[in-house]
Amino acid sequence: MSRIGFAPIEIPAGVEVSIADNTVSVKGKLGELTQSFPEDQLSIKVEENVLSVERKNEEKDTKAQHGLHRSLFNNMIEGVSNGYTLELELVGVGYRANAQSQTLELSLGFSHDVVFQLPSEIKIETVSERGQNPLIKLQSHDKQLVGMVAAKIRSLRKPEPYKGKGIRFKGEQIRRKAGKSAAK
Repeated sequence: MSRIGFAPIEIPAGVEVSIADNTVSVKGKLGELTQSFPEDQLSIKVEENVLSVERKNEEKDTKAQHGLHRSLFNNMIEGVSNGYTLELELVGVGYRANAQSQTLELSLGFSHDVVFQLPSEIKIETVSERGQNPLIKLQSHDKQLVGMVAAKIRSLRKPEPYKGKGIRFKGEQIRRKAGKSAAK
């Protein structure tokens, strides 16, 4: 049994949390996020800069919602105070990335360049150094949005298991296969 839902969430200075009906709003220096919750299953309290999530019954679905919403609220508070950064690495000969405002142009070995439009909440930066794989840095206050956009970019050219070419998260380990010549 997970006990994540019982852990209280510390609210740092400069972050405002407000609860109205069945919606929690979090406002900080990096932005504002809202999340609804099942009012019949959970109750949320803010006392002395500590947010606590309590469940109203012991049903299986309620227990699942308890841990889920506690994690979502924690991610919201962390996001508006510190933000989230994800880095993607392009591994392959001739793979390039170029960012201009909210448009990412990728050269991934296809017959054409792939143009990817980013949401306005995400800041993007591309780094290309000689002798290093090109990097794409995504920053935002919304953890769900950053993860979703990074996963979509990665899906354009997933890392393949033989040579490891493709788009991968920085530090991600790719499980490699030996290939035909190893069978002999």
